Amino acid sequence: MTSLDDLPLRSDLRGQKPYGAPQAPLPVALNVNENTHPVPGEVADDILDSISLALRDVNRYPDREFTELREGFAEYLGHGLTRDQIWAANGSNEVLQHVLQAFAGPGRTAFGFGPTYSMYPLLTRGTGAAWVAGTRAHDYTLTPAGAAQQVADAAPDVVFLCAPNNPTGTPLGLDVIAAVYDATDGIVVVDEAYFEFAPRDERSALTLLPGRERLVVSRTMSKAFAFAGARVGYLAADPALIDALRLVRLPYHLSALTQAAASAALRHAPVMLGMVDEIVAQRDRLAATLDALGYEPHESWTNFVLFGGVGDPAETWQQLYDRGILIRDVGIPHHLRVTAGTEDETTAFLEALASIDSAA
Repeated sequence: MTSLDDLPLRSDLRGQKPYGAPQAPLPVALNVNENTHPVPGEVADDILDSISLALRDVNRYPDREFTELREGFAEYLGHGLTRDQIWAANGSNEVLQHVLQAFAGPGRTAFGFGPTYSMYPLLTRGTGAAWVAGTRAHDYTLTPAGAAQQVADAAPDVVFLCAPNNPTGTPLGLDVIAAVYDATDGIVVVDEAYFEFAPRDERSALTLLPGRERLVVSRTMSKAFAFAGARVGYLAADPALIDALRLVRLPYHLSALTQAAASAALRHAPVMLGMVDEIVAQRDRLAATLDALGYEPHESWTNFVLFGGVGDPAETWQQLYDRGILIRDVGIPHHLRVTAGTEDETTAFLEALASIDSAA
């Protein structure tokens, strides 16, 4: 049997592990920050109709510039954005990969403040660039001066700012983003995958785009839009930066069916986002009950809660698994992470956790 070691793999990829959250057919899966609410019926019907129409011309290549979809994203995001400032791809990971392919690569570096989204270093190394990890305070926050100093010292080509942060849920102020931008000549990517779950009066990093041609704000349809299986991510940036991404994208990288489905979902944005309030309510319920059970939930502006005070995370994870509940061990000592699901899923998790004596 041939093994990976027998193949002429790139030396910088040897010993690396692929991204992979556990997948198991359990009754309650709350481990990968999906929106566990199904797409509303009226929206699903429109999506199906749009895909049916697209199938009539599926023998032809799709719109390479996905014009209608970019217009839809620009309208959804607002802030005076136009389609020339929008890019999209198959999930936000491919969007971020395009940024790295254009602005990182061999001999360059990308930087992020750990702990943060585990795909950043994987995507970075996949493009041949080096990953540099900064640090956070004990509560996972960042200050403008501290973050700017770390970035200035590292002098990276690309900086990733997860706002709010995954896997901790920590908010990130616009003052930190502005300070980091001023501290580097590189590309600054603000990953707002969970922004729709932040307080309604919070300002997006989109407000910082004017006059900052190296700033990128990325989003996803996987979370608030309950579209994880469709794989659609997007970003907003200066039109010149969008042009740079065209240099590295594959031809016709967004299928006609993907474009049709995403455009249809965007037409129903208010309905799709109607689920957000319920998810936020379950997130806050999780935090309050975890605290009452003796755990240490961290502040979260996302659709999940990271909680500490877990004596043995691996054992607690396994006991929950044995009870039909799947959550995530993100590798932070004495911590676990749980996604805010439906009311019934939240209840099932909390009841199962209460039956386990796992607090530190």
